[in-house]
Amino acid sequence: MGQDRGHVLSPVITPFGADLSPDTKRFVAHCRWLLDQDVGLAVFGTNSEANSLVAGEKIRLLDALIDAGVPAARLMPGTGSCALPDTVAQTRHATAMGVKGVLMLPPFFYKGVSDEGLFRYYSEVIERVGDERLRIYLYHIPPVSQVPLSLALIERLLRAYPNNIAGLKDSSGDWTNTQAVIEQFGQDGFEVYAGSEAFLLQTLRAGGAGCISATANVNPGPIARLAKDWQASDADEQQAALVRTRKIFERFPVISALKAATARFSGDEQWAQLRPPLVELNEQQRGELFALLDDAGFDMPGLK
Repeated sequence: MGQDRGHVLSPVITPFGADLSPDTKRFVAHCRWLLDQDVGLAVFGTNSEANSLVAGEKIRLLDALIDAGVPAARLMPGTGSCALPDTVAQTRHATAMGVKGVLMLPPFFYKGVSDEGLFRYYSEVIERVGDERLRIYLYHIPPVSQVPLSLALIERLLRAYPNNIAGLKDSSGDWTNTQAVIEQFGQDGFEVYAGSEAFLLQTLRAGGAGCISATANVNPGPIARLAKDWQASDADEQQAALVRTRKIFERFPVISALKAATARFSGDEQWAQLRPPLVELNEQQRGELFALLDDAGFDMPGLK
């Protein structure tokens, strides 16, 4: 069974009010805009400031999306937490809502943990959720978590839980690792997503599923277009254009830059708010970001 390719999901940025509580109205509106751009919703990812949110806040935001008519099948919420019961509670709730799957970080506070410990963690989650609909997308992001997910661990999880372990997001930034995961597991339907659109074309050509990318928050249409047209004659040119845009955002603290751009192009300054310890771009950084975006002819059409 081969992979269904050409999928793009955004780790949706989370808006906060002046009191630093999540702003449900803005959140739902941004998710709808992303869906209109043909991008799925990996809510509660790294760039969502997910680890600055408690489990109850994430559950309430997910409920708000479903209540607003957002299709559950377009959702891949992040549910991985350091505390096993938090992961179980969020995963059980999301699975019951009918989501495509859940994106699950390893427990990331303790470093140097063994594959055995990580296997037990994922195993406990699967057994405690106890739902045949559960689909887990493993989240490999060692530059941040410092807890890598090895090929041997993936293989063991797939042997033990072939119906529950559905894929992996590779945010290692190491193409050789992404390629190795696709080559070893992709032919059996294991969905491999690059953690950046910089690797989107390579991933699709190698047999991967697509990408889950921070900058899909602000540049969703062109990324989704390449995912759909990756066999087109101008695919390499499309890819180069995506990389140029991404590099602009990578010159700054990325989450802050994503929110600054969203504030500017929506005309809603509240979008620039982050929950501490993260802070917004300063005026000099904002000026530099906006100048670079203007020089590149960047826009976020249809954003309100």
